[in-house]
Amino acid sequence: MPIGDYQTLMLPTLKALADGTEAPLGEIRKRVAVSGKLTDEEVSEKLPSGRQTVLANRVGWALLGMERAGLVQRVRRAVYRLTDEGGRLLSRDLDRVDDQVLATYPAFAEWQKRERQLRTKPPSECDRPKETPEETLTRAASEMRAMLEAELLDRVRGAAPAFLEQVVVDLLLSMGYGGGDADRGRVTGRSGDGGIDGTIREDALGLDEVYVQAKKYAEGNAVGEGDLRNFAGAIDAAGTTKGVFVTTARFTKSAKNYVDKSPKRIVLIDGDELARLMVRHNVGVRTRDRYEIKGIDEDYFDPDGQ
Repeated sequence: MPIGDYQTLMLPTLKALADGTEAPLGEIRKRVAVSGKLTDEEVSEKLPSGRQTVLANRVGWALLGMERAGLVQRVRRAVYRLTDEGGRLLSRDLDRVDDQVLATYPAFAEWQKRERQLRTKPPSECDRPKETPEETLTRAASEMRAMLEAELLDRVRGAAPAFLEQVVVDLLLSMGYGGGDADRGRVTGRSGDGGIDGTIREDALGLDEVYVQAKKYAEGNAVGEGDLRNFAGAIDAAGTTKGVFVTTARFTKSAKNYVDKSPKRIVLIDGDELARLMVRHNVGVRTRDRYEIKGIDEDYFDPDGQ
């Protein structure tokens, strides 16, 4: 039978974890294939890019949605287990689990809301037939990028504070600070000092440095003016004027106003901007697929150009 879409695969994927033990992604796919009586040809079917199988792609999206709903947990890279909430859902013996079911879970609904806010507003269903193929591709790419940014920010929020500090240093180096030389960026490892978590040497001798603070907050929290005052004092004590303050949450209005009026050159990067910059500069992400779009070479068919 043909492979179902990712929502159709949600229930089989959930059932693949029904024994409550941890299972690697490859084993989950195998169980889904067996339960769906997929043939070897169907299991091996590739996406048009040729880089990933259809089954792997759709099981991956199914797991992402159910993880956001709290039905499954990623215990480590490519290893998942069923949560208590997932077990309760299975006990309801539903015929289907899809986005509509997941939307009844507040965590998933909030994730969907944030993802919709990040993406470019899509046209209504009645407008979509008016799209050109290029417009459809652009919209789809925008939606996938927004989902990637939302997942990336969730991953960073779920990691240890020290990981965020390294992420910020890696990001600034990838953006060209310090000439992109990895030796010019370092995590200081200090705490309780007013907020110097890392430094970037902008020149080889270290005559000019950018100081960094990274504050990991859950969604809904905010960095206030007091934190920025402490940071400004820390970089002043260090004898420099440049700083980058990064948070996985947001900044209050008073914090932004303080920075605008401060003689120090402080750049603020909130959670949404952090995720966008990480994707743009390939920090924590990698290219999974490439699609080549070709068009007519008008010069080739131009008789005057022969």
